[in-house]
Parts: sequence; structure tokens; C-alpha cells
Amino acid sequence: MKSFSANSDKITKSWYYVDGTNKILGRFAAKISTVLRGKHKPEYTPHVDIGDYIIVINASKIIVTGKKSINKFYYHHTGYVGGIKKYTFQYMLLHHPERILERAVKGMLPKGSLGRSIFKKLKVFPLHEHNLSAQKPIFLNI
Repeated sequence: MKSFSANSDKITKSWYYVDGTNKILGRFAAKISTVLRGKHKPEYTPHVDIGDYIIVINASKIIVTGKKSINKFYYHHTGYVGGIKKYTFQYMLLHHPERILERAVKGMLPKGSLGRSIFKKLKVFPLHEHNLSAQKPIFLNI
């Protein structure tokens, strides 16, 4: 018997949408990264992108447990000397709620070109409406 290795030509990719209302950030990001990577499919192969597309709505309603809303920081460096920027979770939730989930999911994906191509299949929207209804996404209960 030969081992099965998935081929990107034979894989069909589905579109799913999930609701981020009152979801815990880390657990929610872990489930999303599993579907993006394709680990929920029986034909999963580690070096091939066979995962599905995910649309996340209501990203501004994601929660964290404990004191992370006060003590969690996001860092960004501009590239200039002394150009480090530090933002709290509360600031990011008010101004850029989609970046919170994108950053959490990106950290759970493989590093390199495979991870970058997988990450492009994640679409995050801070509110309930999205512009991808033409793909006819199926609701995925996470």
C-alpha cells in the first residue's frame, strides 16, 4: 500500500462563516486555525494547503478572560530608532478589532510561504455585515 498524499488540484475548498460574539479569543483562534489548515478533513497533508475559507463576523465582540483586557499588550515597531508602539487590548478592540483575531490566528499557523498562503483565506469583519455573500458561505458553529 502507498501512503496518501493530497494534491491541491483535487481538493475542493468550502467557504464558512463564524460569529465571534462572546467567544474567548485563544480558543476561538485555535478552532479557526484548524479549519484554515485543513486538519478537520480526512485527506489532511501537512505540506499542502487543503483548508477552507473562513469569514469571521462580529470580531469586535470577542472577549478575553481574567485581567487580559487590561494587561495584554500589542507591540508594533515602525522601523525607526525608538519607534516601538505599545497598544492595550482595549485600544485595539475599539480601533482595530479585526487585527486582534488576525494576529492570534497567524501565530497558530506554520511559518513560511505555506502559512502565508493559508492566512490569506481568513477574512475578518468587525461588525455583522460582510461583502462575501456571493461565495454562499455556510455557518460553522464553533
